Amino acid sequence: MQSEFDVIVVGAGAGGGVAAGVLAEAGKTVLVLDRGRALGINAVPRDHLRNHRISQYGYNTETPAQLAGRPRVAVNVLGREEVVSPENGGYGYNASVVGGGTLVYGAQAWRFLPDDFRMASRYGVPEGSSLADWPISYEDLEPFYDKVEWEMGVAGSPHVLSGKRERDFPMPPVALNLSGQTLKRGADQLGWPTGPVPLLINTVPYNGRDACIGCGMCVGFSCPTDAKVGSQNTMTPRALKTGRCTLTTGATVASLVTENGKVVGVRYFKDDKEHVARAKTVVLAAAAIETARLLLNSRTDREPNGIGNNSDHVGRHIQGHYYPGAIGLFDDVVQDGVGPGVSISTLKFNHNNPGIVGGGMLANEFVKLPIIFQKNCWQPGVPRWGIEAKRYMRHAYTRAMHVQGPVQEIPSANGRVTVDSSRRDRFGIPVPRLSGTQHESTVDVGQFMQKRAEDWLRASGAKEIWSWAPPLFLSHGQHQAGTTRMSDDPKNGVVDRHCRVHGHDNLFVADGGPHVTNAGLNPVLTILALAWRTAEFIAGN
Repeated sequence: MQSEFDVIVVGAGAGGGVAAGVLAEAGKTVLVLDRGRALGINAVPRDHLRNHRISQYGYNTETPAQLAGRPRVAVNVLGREEVVSPENGGYGYNASVVGGGTLVYGAQAWRFLPDDFRMASRYGVPEGSSLADWPISYEDLEPFYDKVEWEMGVAGSPHVLSGKRERDFPMPPVALNLSGQTLKRGADQLGWPTGPVPLLINTVPYNGRDACIGCGMCVGFSCPTDAKVGSQNTMTPRALKTGRCTLTTGATVASLVTENGKVVGVRYFKDDKEHVARAKTVVLAAAAIETARLLLNSRTDREPNGIGNNSDHVGRHIQGHYYPGAIGLFDDVVQDGVGPGVSISTLKFNHNNPGIVGGGMLANEFVKLPIIFQKNCWQPGVPRWGIEAKRYMRHAYTRAMHVQGPVQEIPSANGRVTVDSSRRDRFGIPVPRLSGTQHESTVDVGQFMQKRAEDWLRASGAKEIWSWAPPLFLSHGQHQAGTTRMSDDPKNGVVDRHCRVHGHDNLFVADGGPHVTNAGLNPVLTILALAWRTAEFIAGN
C-alpha cells in the first residue's frame, strides 16, 4: 500500500464518505480507514430480531465475533458504572460498516432551522447548561445543504416554517400514506401547518439507482433496490472511481501520530497487526464518541490530556436525541404497511413555545416490525403473552399509530465521553467512558412535545392514547453529536468554523462532533453538508 497520502479519513460513514469523495475529486490522494466491512445490499440480512432498530439480539451488519472485544463503560444517573457491549442500549452504538448509519438508517434529511444555530442568543443560557451559539449561521451552510440534496439526492417539499433555500428538492416527496392522511385531518382541525418528511430516498430513479418500492423494512436494514441514499452508494464510490482513493476496511485506528506536536498520520490495527499511515492532512469522521476517544487517546507533551483538549472540551456536551411521542389506538385501520411509513410532519413546535427552550419536530413513524410494536408500543395493562396478547396484536397492530420526533436537547458539560484506562478493547486501546446527563431543561422540552403528540392523535380520532414521560438521562445514541464542538475561541471548543482542530493546521473533524447544538431534527443532512464544506476548505487550502 502507498505509504503516504495527501489526506487520511478515519471512518467511512456519512461525513467520512463525503470528505473522501470531495477531496479525491479535487485531486487529492486519500486513504479511508474503517473498522467495518463493505457490505452489498444482499449481504445485510433482513432479520426481524437482529438489526439496527432493536439491539439486544445483535445486529445485521456485524457478527457477534466482530462485536466482541469492543466494550464501553456506561455510568448511570446514580453514578453506578457498568461495562456494556454494543448490544446494550447504553452503549451508543453506530453501525460499524462502510456507509456507517447511512446504510441502515431511516434517512430523514432535515436542514437545521436558522434559530437552531443561535440557541443561546435566542433563549439565553439556562443555569448549569453549556448552551451556546454556533460560530456559523444557516446562511453559511445553506449552499452545502443544497449540494448534498442535489449531488446525493433528497426527496421532499419545503415546509412553510423552514429556512430559505435557493431551489426546490430534486425529487418529489413520498406519497401521503394512510396514517399520514389520518394525521393531516387532525392537524387541519388544530390549525397546525404540516408537510412531508424530507428523505434521502429515491422516490423516482435518480443518480443511476432505482426508486423506493415501499417494502416496509427501511430503518435497520439495507434497501433492496438501493433507493436509500448513503455515502456507501454515492460519495465513496465517486472517491474510488477517481483512482486516487484507497479504502481499507477492518482497520481500527488507535491514535494519531505526531512529530514535534504536529499530526503526521495515524496508528491502526488490521489483521491483528499494527500499522502506521502518514498524510499531510487527517480528517476524523468516526462519529462523535469514537472521534473524541481517538483525540483523548492521542497525547503529546504539548497536549497531555489529548490532542485538541487543552481547554477540556473534547468529549463534553454530548448530545443524541430525546424522542418523546405518544401512541394512539383507532377504531379503523390506520396502517397500510407501505414503506418507508413516515410521510407527514409538523415544525410548528421547533421554536416559539412559551417557557420552553427550543422544541422539536413531530411525525408519524416508520413501518414498525411486529417485535418493535410489542416491545415499545404495547398498551399498558394488556398481557404481553398468551391468547389475549395474540388477540390484541391482531387487532391493534394495524389500528395503532405512533407519533414522535427528536427534540432540541440542552447540552451539559457534565454529559461527556472520557477514556477508561483500566478497561481496554481487544487491541489494548482505552475504551470510551460515558457519564453525566443532558441538562434538566431537556426533560421540560420532552414533556412538552409528548403532550403535543397526544394532542395530534386525539384530534385525529384516536380513542385511546398512551405515552411515557422522558426521564433525565445521557442521550448519546445514533444521532450523537457535540463532543468536538465548534467555536471561534479555542477556550470555548475543539474545532474552528472550518472544523479544524484548534492549534492544528492539518487536523479536521467531519462527523456530528462539531455540532454546538443538535436541533430538534435528525442531524444527518447537517453532518453531510458540514463535511462537504470542510472538505472544500481543505481542498482549497
